[in-house]
Formats: sequence, C-alpha cells, structure tokens
Amino acid sequence: MTRPQTTETAPQMPRRAGSDPSLTVAGLVAPWEEFRRVIPLVSLKSLLHRTHPPLPKVAVLMCTMQAQRFLAEQLNSIATQTHPSWSIWASDDGSDDFTHDILAYYQSHWGEERISIHEGPAEGSTANFLALTCRADIDADYFAYADQDDIWEADKLERAVAWLQTIPAHIPALYGSRTQLVDARNQHIGYSPLFQKEPSFRNALVQSIAGGNTMVFNRAARDLLRRAGESVEAVTHDWWAYMLISGCGGLVHYDPHPTVRYRQHDTNQFGANVSVRAQARRVNQLLHGRFRNWIDANLSALDKVRHLITPENRKVLDEFKSLRKRWVGARLVRLRRSGIHRQTWVGNVGIALAALIRRL
Repeated sequence: MTRPQTTETAPQMPRRAGSDPSLTVAGLVAPWEEFRRVIPLVSLKSLLHRTHPPLPKVAVLMCTMQAQRFLAEQLNSIATQTHPSWSIWASDDGSDDFTHDILAYYQSHWGEERISIHEGPAEGSTANFLALTCRADIDADYFAYADQDDIWEADKLERAVAWLQTIPAHIPALYGSRTQLVDARNQHIGYSPLFQKEPSFRNALVQSIAGGNTMVFNRAARDLLRRAGESVEAVTHDWWAYMLISGCGGLVHYDPHPTVRYRQHDTNQFGANVSVRAQARRVNQLLHGRFRNWIDANLSALDKVRHLITPENRKVLDEFKSLRKRWVGARLVRLRRSGIHRQTWVGNVGIALAALIRRL
C-alpha cells in the first residue's frame, strides 16, 4: 500500500512507569523492530488542511491486547484512508507491553479528537468489542471494527461508506468484505474464500462470512447491537453482528473486493482457515463437538433477543432448534428443507456430517 511522503521524525519513546531506572531509552526501544520499521508515523497535517465537502464520520472501534508488534502499521493504514473523516476509539484489554505507549504516542501527534484511549473489560476480545460498540459517548454516522494487527487498504472506508449510504438510515446495515492474506511481514500469501451466495439469516446461523476486521455498519445497526447489550455470550462479535442484523430485518453486504490485509502470524486468535492443516483442525474440532458448542452459545444469545427478530426469521430459528433434536434421518431431511446453509458445497457437506453425528 502506498504511503504518503509527509512524515514526522519519531522521538525517543519514554520508559514505562516502574521500569528499572538503570535501563536506557535506547535499550528499551531496541526490541521494537516492527515498531521502528514503520516509524516515522503518518502525519495528519496535510489531511487537516485538505479542503473537501462534509463527509459522514466513521468511528473506528479498535480493541487491543499485547499489540506492540503490529499496531503502528495498522494505525498508519487508517490515517491514509481516502475517506478522511474518521476517529479511533481504542480499548485496551490490559496490555503490559508497549501498546499503551504507542497509542499515546500517536495521540500526542494526532490529537484526542482523532484517537482516544480507554480501558477494556479484560474479559476477552469479544467482550471488549461489544463493550466498545455499546458505549453511549461514541457518536458517528458509521462504525468500523478494527483489529490491532491488520493493514487496511486505502479505499476500505470509502467502499464501505459508499454502499451504506445507499441504505435508508432507519434500516440496520452491515458491510463486510473478502480479505487478502499476508504474513507477519506483509507479504502476500493468498486470499480468504470468495463467497457467492447472498448473506442471510439462514446462512448466519451456521457461518460467519466476513471477519470483524472488515465490518462497517450504520447507526441503526449500532443501535440494534446496543439494544441487544454488551453482555451477550455469543462466540465472536462479528458472527454475532451478522446473525443479529440479518435476523432482525437488516441488510448485509459482502464485498468480494479485498479491503483488508489480514495478517497471519503465530499469535492470531483466529486465522483464515484456508490451509489444509487449518481445515483438518476444523474437522477435528467438529468431531469433538466444538462447532456444536458454538451453535449452542449463539442460539442461547439469540433467544435473549427473540423479540427483536422478524417473525419470518423466528420461524427459521425455531426450525433450526427443532431439527437439531430429531433422529438422524429427520435431522438431515429437515436441514435440507430449512434452507439453512453454508456458502460452499464443502461447507454444506460439513454441516450435513455434523447433523449426521449430532455435532450440529
């Protein structure tokens, strides 16, 4: 991704409070190879003086935890968006590395109106994202989830906002996209699966098709997520957003154009699951009941917001819950008749197998 030429010289970073005073600043900074590689940071001076018509404001909801390795590069990619009206709300879940120092460093250059720093609930990434989504003091036209270790393509927000603006404001709307897969050093290694079927609640019950790192949604969708609450015990915030918004009559758009460089590295909480090894691991998880446990958790969460789900989708939900309890032949027949599906034939074979062995 092309970087702008306007930069600022990076000062030496301060020692963290409570560190050994015998350590030098140079000694503390030395291990930050990834951080130093992407410094100097992107300056916002040219952005601030650029003349442009008023644009919808996007609140970037970023959750961090031990993020020092890749955080600066992600922040720089947000700064270079072709849609310049954004602000970052960073919620840190208790990092004890230099995550907070990096955030504070950027804040000192960009200002608090561009990046604000908050403490997360320290209950995992899903709880952190949901808590951030439900904050009443975040005011924007659109909201974008951001992981700490990815790189946004320059037109990510522009593409998302362009679609969202075609949807009436009162209708919950969620945008997500395909991703380009890169390694720890931002080298291309592939793409996430390309899905062809239209997003729907029948799909959302058994599959999350767009990563949260690609998701942008409107105020009506955010209001819906707030009504559902931050204490939802769904598997992941992105899968929950897909289920809730599609189930409650909202619109979901899957963009086949990759808008995020999804970094694959040894500390990913969830990877892209496209390699043979990853697929084998998922089959093993299915056989040992992990997929069924995920479905149980999601269905329990949906039951708590049943009153928000459309009548048609309540019937779909009830049918799905019912078929999971049937004897083997009836499970397979009713699964086929229900229209509940994954995006690929391999995925549909997988849920048929799961139904066959009572792992759905």
